[in-house]
Amino acid sequence: MSLILFNKPFQVLCQFSPKDGKATLADHLAIPKIYPAGRLDYDSEGLMLLTDDGKLQHAIAHPDHKAGKTYLVQVEGVPDADAMARLQAPLNLGDFTTQPCQAVRIAEPEWLWPRNPPIRERAGQPTSWLAITLREGKNRQVRRMTAAVGLPTLRLVRSAIGAISLATHPLMPGEWMAVSPQDL
Repeated sequence: MSLILFNKPFQVLCQFSPKDGKATLADHLAIPKIYPAGRLDYDSEGLMLLTDDGKLQHAIAHPDHKAGKTYLVQVEGVPDADAMARLQAPLNLGDFTTQPCQAVRIAEPEWLWPRNPPIRERAGQPTSWLAITLREGKNRQVRRMTAAVGLPTLRLVRSAIGAISLATHPLMPGEWMAVSPQDL
């Protein structure tokens, strides 16, 4: 049984089969019969888990067993106390209401690699960094949450899944390593 940690680069699809000429996991991983345990948007980057064990994949991805996932989020603007409180409380996004989560302001992570291409920057518009930890994972949830409180997401990096993080397992974009499932 394999458990692979992969640092997904920006603009890579979370699938192995080609689609519309976009980069996929197959461009970075040549390990037979592994599958993603969860997804990460095309325009997001960071930590993914892949495995060749269907039961482990189900346990990682199933909502009843979801480990906390931490995202480092660069947003346009500076959040005030109200925006931070709204992010942490259940937030109605129209088609669903989020579960409570952790959200804190952080300094820009010094260890974070530069994004290629760089984020758009607007003169006179400050940016801020947040660390948001969710126990659920709906489609584009973090981006929708920050937009709902008036802080559009500029960059989104998943830095941790449960006990595994890019801090404990440093990987540059496109790099991977095998770990024991017990590490989760």
